[in-house]
This record gives sequence, structure tokens and C-alpha cells, in this order.
Amino acid sequence: MTVMSDTPETFKPRPYQTEAINALTTRWATSASNRLAVVLPTGAGKTVVFSNLILEHLVVLAARGERALVIAHREELLTQAADKIKAVAPALRVGIVKAARNEHQDVDVVVASIQTLAVERRRQAIQDIGMVIVDECHHAAARSYMTVLEHFGAWRGIPVAGFTATMTRADGGLADVWDEVVFTLDILEMIEDGYLCDVRGKRITVPGLNLDKVKTRNGDLQEGQLGQALDDSGAAEVVAEAYRLHAGDRPGVVFAPTVATAQSMADAFNDVGIPAAAIWGDMPREARQTALKWYETGEVQVLTNCMVLTEGFDAPWTSCVVIARPTKSAGLYCQMAGRALRLSPETGKKDALILDVVGASTRHNLASIVDLTGRDVVMQGEEQTLREAVRETEEKVKRQVDLSRIQVEEIDLFHGSSVRWLKTDSGVWFIPVADSLFVFLVRNPVDRTYWLRRFDTSNGIVGPKHDVPLPLADAKAWLEQQARAMGSRWLATRSAPWRSKPASVKQLNFCRVKGISVPSGSTAGEVSDLQAVHQFTTILNRLNVMAAA
Repeated sequence: MTVMSDTPETFKPRPYQTEAINALTTRWATSASNRLAVVLPTGAGKTVVFSNLILEHLVVLAARGERALVIAHREELLTQAADKIKAVAPALRVGIVKAARNEHQDVDVVVASIQTLAVERRRQAIQDIGMVIVDECHHAAARSYMTVLEHFGAWRGIPVAGFTATMTRADGGLADVWDEVVFTLDILEMIEDGYLCDVRGKRITVPGLNLDKVKTRNGDLQEGQLGQALDDSGAAEVVAEAYRLHAGDRPGVVFAPTVATAQSMADAFNDVGIPAAAIWGDMPREARQTALKWYETGEVQVLTNCMVLTEGFDAPWTSCVVIARPTKSAGLYCQMAGRALRLSPETGKKDALILDVVGASTRHNLASIVDLTGRDVVMQGEEQTLREAVRETEEKVKRQVDLSRIQVEEIDLFHGSSVRWLKTDSGVWFIPVADSLFVFLVRNPVDRTYWLRRFDTSNGIVGPKHDVPLPLADAKAWLEQQARAMGSRWLATRSAPWRSKPASVKQLNFCRVKGISVPSGSTAGEVSDLQAVHQFTTILNRLNVMAAA
């Protein structure tokens, strides 16, 4: 059966999608792990990935008289998933199992909701499943999923692939389901490669919103209390006005923690002249579909919702997201913000705007736009896009890397030596050779080389006959050779037996007189080092020698 050629050109896998498919296929073939997960940002096309994954395995499945099962988290996502699979792979025969529909006979792919499969007689009727795909697989630790996956052989070796934008679950348990995550992709990578639009963020501060009063449940802010805090502070009016000022004509989505908050947000938007509609999970399906249609046709500019658009919502023209549901979960934040990151060149969309609703909070570490990427990033201003901020941060790090490399190099070189190298508080590396004889290094401020210096009470500070700066490793080796040539008990190795003995009374008295702080239990060697550092530091301060590092 030759089916790959039937894939429309527009749905041919992108390079990263092919990588994800190969990661799954290779891991299944080379390890005992069968329950594998892929983490792709919103807009990365996970349906394209698992449709092509099924296509690749279709010949083998068909030869065994088997087919694939795709499990969706909600019934309203079934048709969307089935339609996308048909568009990606027209050669596949796709059937839907939900409510009165029972299309599992003579098909290559069965798409079913977890709610339907949780009914024993419905899952018992579906036979010959040779591969399972779990959409929004971060839900899979729930009891209903565990029961369904067990029934279809997930713990008996059948290939299972899970797809999600965030591998986090408030109540944990995902490690009990998924053996490993075999492929991940960062949102910033997709922005840089031109698969998602760039994004900037703006904080909308609501006077009177005190998030410290909101308790935490399952690792995140408790929705009911959060909604009440937002409503009591008049957040809806502040958010609507901020949207009017900063988002202009952008079509957008507002995420709220409760139905009441979503409704009050929609009312506030309408009051300032921005057509808006609210949707939530328990509203009649027809009413919800009508609101979604209004958003698609532009009859409403903004959809407010109580956490029903975090998954499976496909509206590429969305160019603004309002996080009116502050969260401690980076995964949830990425899901919400991701709704605005899809490309939509046909509508003239150039970028995305995230409006973060914030209030007073000192005890909650809330997610923000920087959590959209795993890279280190410091946002310097609200006009910066995420990509610009990351570039600036990386350039700053690059400018610092030489100093960091030198410091790491120093630690590795000096701590790895058998010679007793010490370092003053100002950063000068030295070797104590005798009571008043030291050799030390002075960094050349021009480059990464070091001058070689010696101090004794008769001659003060002097350099070698051929006084040229050397690279750190060479300078260190040369001074160690000179110190060994002078040879004395001061040049004891780090492992010398006397160093591990208790500090003597004489040592401790000396330290007390000189004001040297000695930690309790210090050994003779450790106190000797403290004395040497104190003595050489005093000499350098007196001579006003510039610190070496």
C-alpha cells in the first residue's frame, strides 16, 4: 500500500515534525519503552505529526489487521481532529466514535473521546487496535485515561504516543503513564524559524487586586478565590479599557478563572465599544458554537472564556491574549499565550500581544511572558518582543563569557594543583614560600595573560629577568617550578599529613591577636592558609598592588 504520496503538499511534515516522528519510531524500535510523549507548542501542528505517524505505520498495521486509535480530551474536539487527519492524509479512512456515532468498522483510524471510551461497552466494541495516539496527553494520569489505556494494551507493549503543549498536571502522576518524553520544541525556536509569530507583553496592573489573599491549591491559585478577587477589584473595567488602549483592533481571547469573571469581562468589553462574547464549558453547545462562529466572522472582536480555549482552539487570526487568570504554572501560561502565536498572513497579522493582568503579590511566583521559552531572558521593556529580548540577553551573556571562562579556568587550574595555591579576598593567586616570601600572579588588563611576580622583605616586588606576560597555564607552571626550586616546609602538598591535624595553640593565639576569624574545628592546614592569606593581603594593601583578578 503506497499512501505517503497522497499527502497534500501543504501538510507535508516540517523538519521538526519529521524529527518528532523519527524520535518516536526509533525509540519504539530500539527500546522497551512503548508509552512515549512529544511536547510541541501550540501551533506546531501536532495533528500533522500524528497523522503522518499513522501513515508511516499503516502498512504494518494493515498487515496485522490492526488500526490506530486517537483519543481526544473533549467531544467537541473529535470532529476537528478527524477533519484534520483527513486533510493531512486523504488515504486514511477515519471514523468517529461518540454519542450516537459508532464508526469503528472498516476504518484505518478511530477517533474517540475519552468520555465515550470510559464507558466499558463502548471501548469493548472497538477491536484490533495496534497503535494509540493520545491528544492533550497531560490529562492521561486521570483515572478514566488509565482505565482506557490499560484496556487497549498500553502496559502490554502496544505503541502509544502522547502529544501535548505542556507536560504538566497539577495533581502529578504523569510519570506513571509516560515512559519518557522523546521530543520537545521550544516556542522561541518556532518563532526564530518562522513557524510562529513574535510576541510582546504588557502588564495591566489592577489597583486593589491583592493576589496574596488568594490561596494555592494543587500548585496554582485557587480559581474561585482568584475570580472573586478579580471581581471585587473591578478588574473587568480596567482590562477592557487597557485592551481598548493597547490592543486596538486586534481580535483577542481573554482567559478568566470563573464563569462569572468571564461574563463580567465580556460585559465590560461591550461597554467600551468592543464587541465581545463569553463562553464556558457548561453552556449549551449550540450557544457556544454560535459564539465561536461570531468570532470567526468578526461579529465579535473578543472572546472571553473560563478555561475552555486552552486546548484545541484553532483561530490563527487571534493576535492578542489577555491572561486575566494569573497562574503559577508556566505550562498553563504557555497554553493560554500560545493561542495568539499562530501565523495568519492572510489577515495581515504581524505579531502577538500578551496582556498580563497583575496585582499586588509578594508570595506568589507568577508565570509571565519569559516562561514561553526555556532560554534565559530578561525583558528590558514592554516594546521588546520575546525574540529581541532573548537576543539582547544572549549578547550580554556573550560579552561576559570571557570573564566567566577565565574564572572557571582559574578554579580548575589552581584547585587541581598539588601545590598549595591560595587566593586573597581581592582575587590574587599566590604561593607562600617562606615567612616573608611569596610568588604571585598579576593579570594583564589587556588580555588573558599574567605577569609573574615575587615578593620578599629585602627586595620588595620584583619580576623575572625576561619579564613578559604568559597565558595562565604557563604562568602557573613557571611559578610552581620556581617555588619548588626554593623548597621549604611552606610548599607542603594539599595532602601533607600535618595539614589534617588539629590547629595548634600557637596558631590559634596568633589568629586571635591578628583578628583572624577561625571557624570551629579548623585543622592546622586550614589555619595555616588563613594566616598566609592575612599576611600576604596585608603586604599587598601596604604596597597598594592592583588585584590580580
